[in-house]
Amino acid sequence: SFVLKKKGLLRLCGRARAGQGGHAYLREWLWWAGLLCMGVGEAANFAAYAFAPATLVTPLGALSVLVSAVLSSIFLNEQLNVHGKIGCMLSILGSTVMVIHAPQEEEVSSLESMAEKLKDPGFIVFAVCVLVSSLLLIFVAGPRYGQSNVLVYVLVCSAIGSLSVSCVKGLGIALKELFSGKPVLKEPLGWVLLVCLVICISIQINYLNKALDIFNTSVVTPIYYVLFTTAVMTCSAILFKEWQHMVLDNIIGSISGFLTIVSGIFLLHAFRDMPFTPSLLPLFLQPGRADPHLPWSSADRHQSCQHQPLLPSEDKGSQSAEEEEEE
Repeated sequence: SFVLKKKGLLRLCGRARAGQGGHAYLREWLWWAGLLCMGVGEAANFAAYAFAPATLVTPLGALSVLVSAVLSSIFLNEQLNVHGKIGCMLSILGSTVMVIHAPQEEEVSSLESMAEKLKDPGFIVFAVCVLVSSLLLIFVAGPRYGQSNVLVYVLVCSAIGSLSVSCVKGLGIALKELFSGKPVLKEPLGWVLLVCLVICISIQINYLNKALDIFNTSVVTPIYYVLFTTAVMTCSAILFKEWQHMVLDNIIGSISGFLTIVSGIFLLHAFRDMPFTPSLLPLFLQPGRADPHLPWSSADRHQSCQHQPLLPSEDKGSQSAEEEEEE
């Protein structure tokens, strides 16, 4: 979805771009194809959130970063060097560790219990902080620094995304009750969560398009993943108390797995434009340096200071002439 939407945004030559507040990308079929792919992925996420903790589901989105990196190297002519391949392996390793040490959330089996959790003072304070900070980023920081700092629009997407995940969890519970025959359609909380989810997703799509249009995909994708995952894990820990009953081993394992994923994504994108050549290797690993059969003169043409004469050749010749005269 990232690659398709980026190609659709790149085709907007001479028209109002998303980074400038325009919506000409709505006429591009490539952008709509990317949106369709994102919808399919979010539907799969929707199903996953209904059966597993959000702290487990969200970090596994690192796989989308790997797919985006590989497809970007093919369709957007972005490089994937040795550092990127090592980053891919680290991300897969970190995801595996997080699956092994996944936390267990408190059981929420009905909309009534979901409503009780939404009334928790800790979650109310968190939601108010997210909304206030998002408004400040949109109306204060956005006009000033949105075109030059990638964090402005990505922070909006990440903060609002944490609330959208909570809405998805609530709607998943509502669907479970609906399929079991309970009169969920008469509950106002389900409709409120649906409206909030539509609003949150609309804001995310709008500001993610602006970030993708202004900055490189290889920059937006990892930063968005790390900030979004951190916000979701914080929101889930406050709302569903996922970390409350975890033992120390699982806490360390989950944090280590997440940091491993972040390190892999950093390697994947931080050195993306750096060409990896043999000259970057240490001297003993470079070709021609480690061959013991090569003569000294060809292996290292520059002699050390210990083998250089103390006097120049001219002075050395004049000194020998003086010695002959004395004799």
